[in-house]
Amino acid sequence: MKEFWQKFGKSLLLPISTIAIAGIFSGLAAAMQNSAVVGETFVNLVYVQNFIGFIRRLAGLVFGNLPLFFCMSIALGMAEDEKPTAAFSAVLGFLVFHYTLNYILGLNGITAETTSISNLMEEGMSQVDATIVNANYETILGYFTLRMNVFGGILVGLVVNALHNRFYTITLPSAVNFFGGKRFIPLITIVTIPFVGIASYFIWPFFNTLIGMIGSWINSIGVFGPFVYGSANRLLIPTGLHHILNQVVRFTPVGGTAVIDGQTVMGALNIFNTAIAANSEVPNEVFQMGARYVGQGHSLIVIFGLPAAAIAMYRTADEKNKKKVKALLSASVTASILTGVTEPLEFSFMFVSPVLFLFHVILTGVGYMAAALLRCSVGGVQAGLIDFTIFGIFRGAQSKWYLVVLIGLGMAFIYYFGFTYLIKRFNISTPGRNDNIDTEDRKAANVHTGSDTKLAEQILEYLGGKENITEITNCFTRLRVTIKDMSLVQEANLKSTGATGIIRPSANNVQVVYGLKVEGIARAVKALYKN
Repeated sequence: MKEFWQKFGKSLLLPISTIAIAGIFSGLAAAMQNSAVVGETFVNLVYVQNFIGFIRRLAGLVFGNLPLFFCMSIALGMAEDEKPTAAFSAVLGFLVFHYTLNYILGLNGITAETTSISNLMEEGMSQVDATIVNANYETILGYFTLRMNVFGGILVGLVVNALHNRFYTITLPSAVNFFGGKRFIPLITIVTIPFVGIASYFIWPFFNTLIGMIGSWINSIGVFGPFVYGSANRLLIPTGLHHILNQVVRFTPVGGTAVIDGQTVMGALNIFNTAIAANSEVPNEVFQMGARYVGQGHSLIVIFGLPAAAIAMYRTADEKNKKKVKALLSASVTASILTGVTEPLEFSFMFVSPVLFLFHVILTGVGYMAAALLRCSVGGVQAGLIDFTIFGIFRGAQSKWYLVVLIGLGMAFIYYFGFTYLIKRFNISTPGRNDNIDTEDRKAANVHTGSDTKLAEQILEYLGGKENITEITNCFTRLRVTIKDMSLVQEANLKSTGATGIIRPSANNVQVVYGLKVEGIARAVKALYKN
């Protein structure tokens, strides 16, 4: 089960990285169409503004098709082999799923016309009730269907993946064996998915009600909702399962529900991005709702809190080791501030001291709560300095980005003196302290200068050799490896390859933290492993 959730969480990252890029383009385009930011003269340049409007439409294309992207990513990321077949079957299954729902809805007289707000109001419903009913449906790729958001894509992706991993090696009788193996997957998908659609038609309304109840409860506790989310998000970092929690608040009613341009939008990230791309004037309260769980709370940690903690670890290191500690932490601080990637910094103290990690977890929740309490509305997925500038400063004073800076400076003060006090009070062996920077740490502090092939050879060797490995994947910062015998893994030697942390989430899984350079490392290791 642990292995399943690890792989599931990792498979969500591809569409999330796409959302991050699309969000940046959308935010920049919105800023360049805002006269308060660029001036009236620039806003009145027709051809320039037409091009910028096209960019906003492209970003909207990404946000409008997220269920399909999640479906493909899950089937692709969790497939054992023949990944292109899995992705193709996922798209086919997604279309069949929504066509099935469309057909059933039509049989029951439920169409886009009969569920429009105007039609429902003509039948005697109030505007509020008509809006609630209308929000249960949407149109995806031309099909009028149930509004399942990314859940529909995730459900189809999981089913197609299960079918794929079970049948992609199947052998049929000789007369029909042409349809065996990978060719069998699209066939079994077409046969199976309609039943999933039928079941969803009856089950989803109850599930949707449950999600709505959870969302209502979180909204009822006010600013404590962001506190719970922020703390839980950091608490799940060691397992890598924080990605799953992120998607729940980003794309479901748990993250809030708002009406923008006459359309009901669910999920914190959906709300913020839709508000950014809206054609009409959107109240700042809607931006605040969308930013509670994205952007601002994380910005407080990655731009202010964790860099201050790194300074505290540097200042409390033994004098003879400070130069090495500076080299070890500086790249991680830069990645945190610019891009919002925190793992390399967090792993420098997370397993050394539960006290420091708990202090960090609580302060993260406090940061989310403080930003929500002051009604800030700075969004963004990664929440580093780039996102903060685009989704905060460029949006102007209404985002209250200046309050985020003030809170952040206070957080930096608390992090610095809190870490300094705890490290000295409990004599915690953070990097460079009590000689806790051995030969491997010194090597990790330096940039690898050998060839990628040589580095890949070392990593494979320290993981116990090719024969000890069954699967190699990666996420934003970690090389994720499924192995057979954990006793063959050489942690100290792995750190000598530049890793800032090693995690063993289960008996057969190890995660090696390399930070933002992991993509190139993973590519080289996979290539050598396959050869």
